[in-house]
Amino acid sequence: MKETMIEKEVTYTLEFGGKFYIIEHVPARVCQETGEQFFSPETVERIQALIKGGKKPLRVIETPVFEYA
Repeated sequence: MKETMIEKEVTYTLEFGGKFYIIEHVPARVCQETGEQFFSPETVERIQALIKGGKKPLRVIETPVFEYA
């Protein structure tokens, strides 16, 4: 059976506390068939620490917001 998971770096986005965050170069296992991303417990802990730690981001971007209705 062919392995469908590959190791790669991804860009992870999330909303937390009413703010959006983009984290670049996150190590993940990615399914080649579905694109679903899987993260190790250590990676998840580091992402949480980055968001909650108050560290200054590398840069800040402006994001347009649309309403679907």
